[in-house]
Amino acid sequence: MRRRLLFPAAAAAALSLALSACKDAPEPSAAPAASTPVSIDAIAAEAQGFSLGATMSARTAYVFFDPQCPHCAALWTAARPLRTQSRFVWIPVGILGEKSATQGAALLAATDPVAAMDQHEASLREKGGGIGPRGGTEPQQEAVKRNTALFTRLGFASVPTVVARHAQSGEVVTIEGSLPAPALAQRLGLQAP
Repeated sequence: MRRRLLFPAAAAAALSLALSACKDAPEPSAAPAASTPVSIDAIAAEAQGFSLGATMSARTAYVFFDPQCPHCAALWTAARPLRTQSRFVWIPVGILGEKSATQGAALLAATDPVAAMDQHEASLREKGGGIGPRGGTEPQQEAVKRNTALFTRLGFASVPTVVARHAQSGEVVTIEGSLPAPALAQRLGLQAP
């Protein structure tokens, strides 16, 4: 009997720890405690993701996300109206559970990752569990592992995390947590939708 009580407590603790890495809104002074300085060039060179928005846009925002994160889903929706002003590169990481890495790999392997992400998010909203694993995604699973290692090396603690240059000042902006479209536009120096 005692063993049964310990397992749910351990499972609850693990779930609590995992969800603490998933944020609904950034803290006022949210800045990563990076062990490596945040470098857009390093993210562009090392991360593997898929784009939402114009591929030839002069502005690019990099979004580290976990496919199991509900706040990442909210940011996916918030970023859509801004895709004409900036290209959003969605970089899957696996920090919230075993499904995260396989779903991230399936999204990277999809012929149309944006459509696959829309399907994934709809499935999660309908309590369907999201996109299913796909065979032959070993290279993409390795890419998700590398993305996760980069995310960790840069000192980020939660998803979603957005890294971009402010459209007006050119300063590097880091946002940990989800924002509605108008607030996201303001933080990135874009026009509100």
